[in-house]
Amino acid sequence: MMQNITVRELEKEMEEEALSLVWKVFNEYESPDYTKEGIDEFYKCIHDINFITQLRLFGAFDREKLIGVIASRSEGTHIALFFVDGKYHRQGIGRQLFQTLRKECHSDRMTVNSSPYATPVYHKLGFRDLDKERVVNGLRFIPMELRL
Repeated sequence: MMQNITVRELEKEMEEEALSLVWKVFNEYESPDYTKEGIDEFYKCIHDINFITQLRLFGAFDREKLIGVIASRSEGTHIALFFVDGKYHRQGIGRQLFQTLRKECHSDRMTVNSSPYATPVYHKLGFRDLDKERVVNGLRFIPMELRL
């Protein structure tokens, strides 16, 4: 666990920076598993105002630098985005982000459509697969849930 890491809900003014980080990490770690259609679809989603306005965003900060983002929708029951800067992988930051979001969830379950890359992370957090991998508009994902 890193020192000096804080997690807090992001203000509207931070949305653009948060989505830039999401796009950067997606391109580095996720896009190699996707077709051009899937990459274009992901880009479209994170630039779709209707999608963005449904999200509640939380950020992890190393001092003042944004290093991770988690976002939920459906009153905190569905994880829509979950990305940590590669330089900070395997340091407990994703877990801190997830635990903050989990405290905000007032349901008995949480769901996510996990990318193939992130599946091991979700398994470590206690999620289980609900079905086999699906592809929608080029986006590959495994539907998963966590019973709380």
